[in-house]
Amino acid sequence: MKLYYAETMNPRKACAVAKYLGSPVEFIRVDLSKGEHRAPAFLEQNPNGKVPLLVDGDLHLWESTAIMAHLAVKAGSDLWPSDAASQVEVLRWLSWDIAHFSRHGSSLYFEHVIKPWAGLGEPNPAAVEEATGFFLRFAAILDAHLATRDYLVGDKLSIADFGVGVLLPWAKEARLPVDDFANIQRWHERMMALPAWREPFPAPLPVAA
Repeated sequence: MKLYYAETMNPRKACAVAKYLGSPVEFIRVDLSKGEHRAPAFLEQNPNGKVPLLVDGDLHLWESTAIMAHLAVKAGSDLWPSDAASQVEVLRWLSWDIAHFSRHGSSLYFEHVIKPWAGLGEPNPAAVEEATGFFLRFAAILDAHLATRDYLVGDKLSIADFGVGVLLPWAKEARLPVDDFANIQRWHERMMALPAWREPFPAPLPVAA
């Protein structure tokens, strides 16, 4: 298997799961600054022109959540639960994250991390204010859910944790307002105890966590 990645939020999910599982993948870095994700050879494999991308034989799989699930299923890991009810719960939290939590967190990540890196100017105050308000709203929901739980689904680590927590290692740089959410902080400390979560990429993160 080949896993194409860059040191950004969505590839982090796939790389962390691959490392956690010890999946037999070859990590291939795509240099976004050089436009390698738009090269014809890459677009033939992923017409979206994005990372991550997993190539497993004839399967060319994009979307980080699908890649996480595929790696877990292939490894026979309970990161993808075996019972249907828990699978639905994992999908619920991953869907909620994409629609709400990471959606607004990624706006802050873009304004404070990606813009400086790409030379796109200063953060947009209106965008930051709007994203911060929404992020606080949904962080409160996540914090309440975690009040009596160690992990998002049941009592075990799952790909839902890898998905929903993806931006927290960049909390300081992205200026995510999480300081007042003790349960989120506790949960992320538990995730940070996992070597694959702390250092998901073959090389250390370019931005310190």
